[in-house]
Amino acid sequence: MTMTQNEALQILKMGHNVFLTGAAGSGKTFVLNKYVRYLKNCNIGVGITASTGIAATHMNGRTIHSWCGMGIKDRLDKHDIRALMENSKLARRLENTAVLIIDEISMLHSYQLDLVDKICQAFKGNEAPFGGIQVVLCGDFFQLPPVAKNGQKAHFATESVVWQNMGIKICYLEEQHRQSEDGFLEILNNIRKNSANEKNIRSLMARMNAPLAPGAISTKLYTHNIDVDAINNSELKKLKGEPEKYEMESSGKPFLAEALKKSCLAPEELTLKKGAAVMFVKNNFEKKYVNGTLGTVLDFDDEGFPIVETHSGERILAEPEIWAVEENGKIEAQIFQVPLRLAWAITVHKSQGMSLDAAQIDLSKCFEYGMGYVALSRVRSLSGVRLLGVNTAALLVNPEIMEVDEKFKEASDLAVSELAKMGAKEIKKNQRAFIEPLLPPEMDFDDIDDVVFEIAAPVFKKKEPREPNHLKTKKFILQKLPLAEIAKECGFKEDTIIHHIERLLKENKDFDIEYLKPPQNHFKKISAAFAALDSDRLKPVYEFLKEEYSYLELKIVRLFCK
Repeated sequence: MTMTQNEALQILKMGHNVFLTGAAGSGKTFVLNKYVRYLKNCNIGVGITASTGIAATHMNGRTIHSWCGMGIKDRLDKHDIRALMENSKLARRLENTAVLIIDEISMLHSYQLDLVDKICQAFKGNEAPFGGIQVVLCGDFFQLPPVAKNGQKAHFATESVVWQNMGIKICYLEEQHRQSEDGFLEILNNIRKNSANEKNIRSLMARMNAPLAPGAISTKLYTHNIDVDAINNSELKKLKGEPEKYEMESSGKPFLAEALKKSCLAPEELTLKKGAAVMFVKNNFEKKYVNGTLGTVLDFDDEGFPIVETHSGERILAEPEIWAVEENGKIEAQIFQVPLRLAWAITVHKSQGMSLDAAQIDLSKCFEYGMGYVALSRVRSLSGVRLLGVNTAALLVNPEIMEVDEKFKEASDLAVSELAKMGAKEIKKNQRAFIEPLLPPEMDFDDIDDVVFEIAAPVFKKKEPREPNHLKTKKFILQKLPLAEIAKECGFKEDTIIHHIERLLKENKDFDIEYLKPPQNHFKKISAAFAALDSDRLKPVYEFLKEEYSYLELKIVRLFCK
């Protein structure tokens, strides 16, 4: 009995603690986003988190470790809890939270879920599981397990104490929304059952070093950091220009600083050049980047820090960030580094949750159950897979999870039956009982518009290529619109539009931007300063001209000087 996305949503809206699961591409994150929209429409506080920073970016959330304040700790005593409760920001966050979502639950240790429970109980002053907060766990235990520490066996969240006590409902989705090829779906489903047959293996082997579609932008996935580092360093060497290097600095207790270095995704030594593919490795919501934001290094500012254009078109100055360990409000250790790492290639671990049109995948060194399944299931079609290598462990999943998974399916079938017996009237009554006490005084349950949350049946469409942002700018340049107006039309800052123009000039040196030239007396003075200083750096010119002209005007003149 297959549970639909809409049935899962109805169960979530009744306030049950839920484990939302299903194969890769079954629409788990899609349902979560629908539920989050519903909660926000009701002005109900929701904590959006995930077990890893990369996973958190898919829902514009943060890691559960950061959200609840447990950080990298393995245990918390009463003094630790008391110290957390003195954090006013954390107190406000938990006070305002009625629903907590934890995505990619397969990578969360059992003891960590128990710590989240302990913290929520303390802040809410309530001994019910998670202090009475509705908790929605999402993920697939066939995917990557928690990272084992010191060679010890990792324990899934299902083995936690609170899992047994939270009255959890299982919602198992089995519709497919990522892969549309029957043959590829069969391969992935058989890998999940540890029963990939000869035909499946032949189909996969046919993709060994196979060419991808012309013009396909592929991501390289590897199982080990050492291979990822080799690819990234090789690509970096191909770029012209002088490298900029950034050394990680640390202070405080050495053993805590070392622990921070190991848990932090930023490298101890970071080397960048213009044109480098990079990934942000920390959250900074004010600067509009999160852990996992991808982009390209455009340039370096006058202090030598990288200026990055993200794939969404934002232009961000990546200045050093701080990672710290606090005890009782006192910083015990901290590290400082530019929050970037090279990103031509990434590990399978960091790819979890992504959807890719094409990928070059090396599975020759798989060492963990589920690695091959996660890597392959990132890609929308078999023709988008180029295998670089494979070993015998690549197509194996955890046999213990297969038994647990059968129980999940049975529990999900039971939840579907119970929902059917209720009927629409009782379902609405139960949803009212949960939501109404949480609504602000000015809202009424009957006024909540539910139509927008209906979920359509899966429709497989070929993804249309997105028009590059600089070509959008080009259209307005050809119309000779003012810079400020172009920025408004495109939804970008004027600085970003300048960068688009730089790119257009690289593609066509004769591209006409004459109408953007500042008044002649300004232009002559600024261009003379660039020539006199023999530099295209802005700050020296800005200071040379005694701050008479804005940085924006300097950038426009620099376009003509180049």
